[in-house]
Amino acid sequence: MTTLGTTTTYDATEHAYLRGHKVRIVAVLKNALRADYDPDRDGQYIRDEEDLERAGGVTADDRVEVQPWLAAEGRFSFVSSDPRAIDLACFASLKR
Repeated sequence: MTTLGTTTTYDATEHAYLRGHKVRIVAVLKNALRADYDPDRDGQYIRDEEDLERAGGVTADDRVEVQPWLAAEGRFSFVSSDPRAIDLACFASLKR
């Protein structure tokens, strides 16, 4: 499955402004929900599909950087958010 570039729907309340909106996945913050997460560690911010595969794909411990679709402008936003992976429709099956 291709993850980066996938368009899906955000379905949670952490980022209320995104709820029900179409978003595009631009990166994965690997293990960002773990207590020992270190944002400065190499390889934690993944923007390459092969690197993501080597890191084990997307899990319930990850956050995903997304850009919302701006329907009125016919484009994705330049601004991004980092919801939990499990809050996206395409990863709902990862919920524990």
